[in-house]
Amino acid sequence: MSATKMGRTTRGGPTMAKYLLLKHYRGNPAAVNDVPMDRWTPEEVSAHLKYMDDFAKRLESTGEFVDGQALAQEGTWVRYDGEGRPPVTDGPFPETKDLIAGWMVVDVDSYERAIELAGELSAAPGAGGKPIHEWLEVRPFLTMNHTVSE
Repeated sequence: MSATKMGRTTRGGPTMAKYLLLKHYRGNPAAVNDVPMDRWTPEEVSAHLKYMDDFAKRLESTGEFVDGQALAQEGTWVRYDGEGRPPVTDGPFPETKDLIAGWMVVDVDSYERAIELAGELSAAPGAGGKPIHEWLEVRPFLTMNHTVSE
């Protein structure tokens, strides 16, 4: 049974760790089933999205799902340009080498569990209904261990 304390999930033990499962559309090693999504049939896209939704629902039932989103291809770079000045923007650059397709955040007991889930997510169907076997980036959330000195 899960309990929530200060936004963190526990299972009768230590605090669980959050990991980002990052789906790249470009800029990652090639997938086994490396057919770009814009060349999939509508049925193949629907099957892929259903797999992702079912995966998230299963993790919601175990308390391991935090959030996930698909991202549009378009984006704009923004940076601070000094006090009282508007931000500087550049882009969008749809031809960029790297493109993030989406992400999922999981809150799990261990790094090994995050790797296991990323492996399952990598098996989402793609062209021809076959698993994509895409590479996913698994990154832990940065946590601060605060030490109190007297």
